[in-house]
Amino acid sequence: MSAPRWSVLVLHGPNLNLLGEREPAIYGDVTLADVDAALAREGAALGAAVTCFQSNHEGALIDRLHGARRAVDGVVLNAGGLTHTSVALLDALRACALPTVECHLSHPAAREPFRRRSRVAPACVGAVSGFGAMSYTLALRGLIAHLDQRRPDPETSP
Repeated sequence: MSAPRWSVLVLHGPNLNLLGEREPAIYGDVTLADVDAALAREGAALGAAVTCFQSNHEGALIDRLHGARRAVDGVVLNAGGLTHTSVALLDALRACALPTVECHLSHPAAREPFRRRSRVAPACVGAVSGFGAMSYTLALRGLIAHLDQRRPDPETSP
């Protein structure tokens, strides 16, 4: 097996540790461990090493992002409720300047009005939402496609 071409950090925000238990009608019955395992499998298939991190604390997410800014090629971010409130997370994404795909299990635009605005979206290259746990693997695929466009694989490029 060849070395991964890409390194991706997946950040899970507040309350995502309760996946599978918390409001299954909205978020489904898949656990965070299931999501992380699916991301590792998908990453391997796409030539990416995937590292996942979850915290209920805004500062811990920002610290992890700062620590990864020179160590990873891109980020998949499900900021949970911080999506709608965190200017600090937006500023960290901008400061780190890593290609980031925003990800949500549910579709925020179809939910309560306060969920329809994403504070982090201006620092992201794209977003995937509304597909349950599959939103994560779709976001990872989109991020890898974005990274491939920026730096094509020399073995497959003309």
